[in-house]
Amino acid sequence: MSLENLLDDFALFDDWEDRYRYIIELGNKLEPLTDSEHNDTTKVPGCVSQVWLVSEGTVDEMRFRGDSDAHIVRGLVAILLILYSGKSAHDIMQIDAQDAFTKLGLGEHLTPQRSNGFHAMISRIRLEAETALKVH
Repeated sequence: MSLENLLDDFALFDDWEDRYRYIIELGNKLEPLTDSEHNDTTKVPGCVSQVWLVSEGTVDEMRFRGDSDAHIVRGLVAILLILYSGKSAHDIMQIDAQDAFTKLGLGEHLTPQRSNGFHAMISRIRLEAETALKVH
């Protein structure tokens, strides 16, 4: 799935209740993390809910997996994985997640705490990409 597919899917819903349900559904489709992957190293600081992100792959193709203890936030993780997973570290650094956030209308429909958590997850993904570029 791509951002364009996600925007098309969002356009199918008339109200935000339906969009929230869709976001939750996206989160429910995430590949589960193992118990050992729920740890302090993978935990994303700055999120009110607990969020874990696992980075895998190489500088040429980074893959991310994630989880949260909150349904909506797990859906936000899924949206970020759609934006970032499977891309090169260089491409990840070029992605304007704030633009995607705005296009999806999330800024005006999420609490400030969830918005801050969303940005903390973006920062973590970008840090993983920066690290991969430095190591490469």
